[in-house]
Amino acid sequence: MHPLAGQDHNQLFALHRNWGMDRCVVVQSTAYGFDNHWVAQALQAADGQYVGVALAPADAPDAQLAQLADARFRAVRFNFMHHLPPAASLEDAIAMTPRLAHAGLHLQLHCESDLLAQLAAPLARSAVPVVIDHMGRVDARLGAGHPHFQALRALLRQPHVFVKLSGIDRIDPTPPYAAGIALARQLLAEFSGQCLWGTDWPHPNHSHTPDDAQLIRSLDEIAPSAAALQDLLVDTPARLYQFPPLPELLTR
Repeated sequence: MHPLAGQDHNQLFALHRNWGMDRCVVVQSTAYGFDNHWVAQALQAADGQYVGVALAPADAPDAQLAQLADARFRAVRFNFMHHLPPAASLEDAIAMTPRLAHAGLHLQLHCESDLLAQLAAPLARSAVPVVIDHMGRVDARLGAGHPHFQALRALLRQPHVFVKLSGIDRIDPTPPYAAGIALARQLLAEFSGQCLWGTDWPHPNHSHTPDDAQLIRSLDEIAPSAAALQDLLVDTPARLYQFPPLPELLTR
């Protein structure tokens, strides 16, 4: 069942309020393929405080992309994971980016870590910002010196590339996820203005069920200063997802 299925989204909104979240980016579930209407309903019910990331084929008509943008979607996501059938080739996704730019959408990629080294040249040709999901699914236990993490750092030297510091529990399977936190903290310190954060709720296709409160508390270590937290949770997502400005965070 899609976590947003049904007409009443109040439970989802209440969960986010309980976590202290006023705004949200909802990512379309791969279980529902290109049928984005459940997410669209949630965005409509959220009174402008939520935006979405859609799934769409690389040959989606321009009119469909415009409809997604009108429905408050901000990106189209492509998965390049072993457990998911690819909806398009990487080249097809990059070729789509001028049309995404015209619609006001950006590109999001969820890929295996061994693909990261192959992304530099294709992403350099992207006409839109590109978000790398879940820290590129690197294995945090292998440390910051591993070639996969170094390939991710190399991608982020392109200023239009962003990374989601979500999934510390996916790249490090052992709570309290110290190895995952260490890599996330390094990325935020090195690439200020290019890092985003997400809950990854409801944690599909996972090795275990993480404690969401623990993941939220990890922000104290990932973003150890008020300025870093403001950058990660407010300023960078506001710019990328086209949210109106918010005042600075008043407390940690």
